[in-house]
Amino acid sequence: MSGVENFSFYLISAIIFVLTPGIDTIFILNKSLTKGKKSGFYSSLGICSGILVHTTFAALGLSIILAQSAIAFSLIKYLGAAYLIYIGLKALFSKKETLNFKEQSLETESVWASFRSGVITNVFNPKVALFFLSFFPQFISKTNTDSALPFFILGFTYAGLGIIWCFILAYFSSLFSSKLKTNEKFNFWLNKTSSAIYILMGLKIAMTKK
Repeated sequence: MSGVENFSFYLISAIIFVLTPGIDTIFILNKSLTKGKKSGFYSSLGICSGILVHTTFAALGLSIILAQSAIAFSLIKYLGAAYLIYIGLKALFSKKETLNFKEQSLETESVWASFRSGVITNVFNPKVALFFLSFFPQFISKTNTDSALPFFILGFTYAGLGIIWCFILAYFSSLFSSKLKTNEKFNFWLNKTSSAIYILMGLKIAMTKK
């Protein structure tokens, strides 16, 4: 199939990887719990758009630069870490002590802001780029390794599986938070916990090694 081999096995492998909890999963849960379903959905779209960015990099061979250059790897790593830590600190020192989960409260974070945060979180995680660079070629025939088409077929498939799973996470986690939206004590601690999670995710990326 257009240079792709063992596609059925690829689907099984991709599903397992998508379902495996990671930074993207935590990010979606965090967004959905603290900002609501709409924010969770658009953050999911952002993360899956980031997957397509990494797919393009892998198809064009740009990910090889990241794999071979310690400077490039560190630059991407620290930019992503700094962004997550910034989000965490911003929320931690916010003057709002409680969260309002009503739909109108989502105006404080536009759909573009939610989408953008998802893209940045995924694109600036160098481990994702290295993962695709090592994962995709295993399912591309040797005669088509110079073609971009197989990479895009595999990348769009992975992104499709990812968006389905992320939407499920966003939907059910937002339902959970909506049941507790009137509990001010819960809202307060959720806000603080959410902030700490962003900071920890940033530190985790900062300490990432090849």
